[in-house]
Amino acid sequence: HLQSSTVQYATRPDLPKLAYRKVKGKSPGVVFLPGFASNMGGKKAEALEEFCKSLGHSYLRFDYTGCGSSEGEMVDGTVGTWKRDVLYVLDELVEGPQILVGSSMGGWLMCLAAIARPEKTAAMVGISTAADHFVTVFNTLPIEARKEIEEKGQWVVPTKHNEEGSITFTTEFLKEAEQHCVLQSPIPVTCPVRLIHGMKDQDVPWHISMQLAERVLSNDVDVILRKHGQHRMAEKEDIKLIVYTIDDLIDKLTTLV
Repeated sequence: HLQSSTVQYATRPDLPKLAYRKVKGKSPGVVFLPGFASNMGGKKAEALEEFCKSLGHSYLRFDYTGCGSSEGEMVDGTVGTWKRDVLYVLDELVEGPQILVGSSMGGWLMCLAAIARPEKTAAMVGISTAADHFVTVFNTLPIEARKEIEEKGQWVVPTKHNEEGSITFTTEFLKEAEQHCVLQSPIPVTCPVRLIHGMKDQDVPWHISMQLAERVLSNDVDVILRKHGQHRMAEKEDIKLIVYTIDDLIDKLTTLV
């Protein structure tokens, strides 16, 4: 068992400190983007660190503003806030192009980052990618339900992933998230893209990964559907698949050079 990385804090002018863990190594590096209300201590994030260490490639995982060990309040977070966190990581904390690995909402942020920083994005690996997800689900609610949410100013969504059993989104959060939707038009991303999704995902339907595959301009796009995969994708076999996928991309990217 290799020694785990230590938590470091990036101090940003006028913004909350970001907590991250980094392993130095070869290029391309790998950056892990956790899901909504998740943090860098999850099984996938840990497993990828071990894998990158064993390969000698650099690896960075971090907590978004208001999540995990980073400063700030989760309730103040927006898709824009977290996108800014990802761009800060790419601009300040890593060197050279990275393989972005985004889990769930992290997959949406990965797309936003790849659009904003094409030169920093060597490849993209989405796991149960939740592109536009909150917005799409809200927009498919019956009109009465949407009216009621808009009047109340908040939307309470049941979830199996936390103690409270629900997540509350404000209407401001949803309005802000709308500004960052990516699936309505072609996505100017030309790097290799791998989208892994479980067909038993109860949270984010796998067809979102199909839509994303259609939208990106890249020619090198694979969608990998796991018939029995759940949303978390944290089973041993799931993690193996993620690792193989990244291994293959590293191979591809380093032999091109």
